[in-house]
Amino acid sequence: MSEAATPEADTEARDLLEAVVRIPSVSRNEREAAEQLVEFFEAHGREVWLDEVGNVRAPADDGVLLTSHIDTVPGDIPVRIEETDEGDVLWGRGSVDAKGPLCAMAVAAVRTGASFIGVVGEEVDSKGARFLVEDRDSAPDAVINGEPSGWEGITLGYRGLLAGTYVATSESGHSSRPENNAIQDAIDWWSSVDDEFDDDEWHPVFEQVTCKPVEFEGGPSTDGLSVEATMDVQLRVPPEYTTDEIREIADGYLTNGTVNWNDRVEPVMQSPRTSAARAFRAAIRQQDGEPTLLRKTGTSDMNVFAKAWDCPMVTYGPGDSDLDHAPNEHLPLDEYDRAVAVLETAAGRLLED
Repeated sequence: MSEAATPEADTEARDLLEAVVRIPSVSRNEREAAEQLVEFFEAHGREVWLDEVGNVRAPADDGVLLTSHIDTVPGDIPVRIEETDEGDVLWGRGSVDAKGPLCAMAVAAVRTGASFIGVVGEEVDSKGARFLVEDRDSAPDAVINGEPSGWEGITLGYRGLLAGTYVATSESGHSSRPENNAIQDAIDWWSSVDDEFDDDEWHPVFEQVTCKPVEFEGGPSTDGLSVEATMDVQLRVPPEYTTDEIREIADGYLTNGTVNWNDRVEPVMQSPRTSAARAFRAAIRQQDGEPTLLRKTGTSDMNVFAKAWDCPMVTYGPGDSDLDHAPNEHLPLDEYDRAVAVLETAAGRLLED
């Protein structure tokens, strides 16, 4: 982080953040935290409601849509504000991912008149974002998606995701037999896929296809007449590919068994020259920061929005993304204050265009 003057504490913004972080909102249990956001917008005279999937909808000037997710992963981190030599720090699950960005955007929305939507389910299936793109009649002029980037960071790209379940069955037999059983077939298939996308260590991770098995079950069937293997797998997809292209390559290595590809999210890479990216660079510099353009190796709701809407977009928000889902998740409140100021300035610029 570059040297920048410490901003004055943004009491309103900090109060909202602490209140929302104190409310647990693990995926599929976001309603109480969502209602806290509704109260905030109602107190500022804004139209607001919860839609049928639980998103917080506060429409206004669609020149900018500010959006972030309400849900968090599980994890009980006692909520507290710690005083340090560098300033106050808020500890708690979701302080970084992504209630810091979420609340900063809510505050910026009421101060600039931008549209706001707090979505549900980002950590599991992007239910809120998927519903949103189907429910809206048209795209906003620009989208600012909320995820931690650090107050000087502007995220322009995310890899996509291809996920599925491999299933194979073979006849049972003595372990001395030379033929593959289903477990070996599963291992051989996945090893071939992993080898196909094996990259040298100098190739940036963002530009690689990375392969991860996330769950495996294998062994004799209940009746003892066969051997079964089931493996859940995920492949992260860089913008060089589509998920269909990766699926075709992976399917080409099947010799036994099948794969049910049950989730796919396309990669996204935005230009640094869009109106949204320019607005954030200028706003960060106005706060005496040095803008940094980022590419993230995971996925976010920005992938969903970019597939549906042809408009400028970036992802932005306070917090160190290395603390996402971590047991020591915490957010320096000075950084949060700066991010609120950056969002106000950037959104204001975009609304004036």
